[in-house]
Amino acid sequence: MALPVVSLKMIIVVHWLLTTWGYLYPWLPQAYLWSNYAVLAIGIWAIAQRDSVDAIVMFLVGILITILMDIIDIAISYDRLSGRQPDIALRDQFRFSVGMAILSLLLKPVSSVFVYQMYKERGGDYNLNFDLDSSIDSRFTCDSVESGAHYSHSY
Repeated sequence: MALPVVSLKMIIVVHWLLTTWGYLYPWLPQAYLWSNYAVLAIGIWAIAQRDSVDAIVMFLVGILITILMDIIDIAISYDRLSGRQPDIALRDQFRFSVGMAILSLLLKPVSSVFVYQMYKERGGDYNLNFDLDSSIDSRFTCDSVESGAHYSHSY
């Protein structure tokens, strides 16, 4: 079964809206706002550079990281303010804000599946190969020991 085509712009707009509504009542730490908006900025970069594999993989990794961060932020911050609003209007605003933050968190795994599909369409590896063998540290391996070549030093 093929996944439906979802626009990256739509994913960005939905998560921007849910992040903004999630912070409508300031119950979450500012790290929630900064991390989500930073990832959305990377998503805008992925929109601007349609052929960039780096932009889309950074957006995907950012979404996956913010899933964990959002769970921590919501879990830590909810109990601190739950039921402590002075009037009904603020309590309703708090509930709406909590609901939007949780909805954003629930939609992120779905969004990451669609972003991963976009990553594959842009030519990324299917297994997210980070190619550690060709890193800069690989030039420091000692080939002479493995090949049996010995050097004599005369002093």
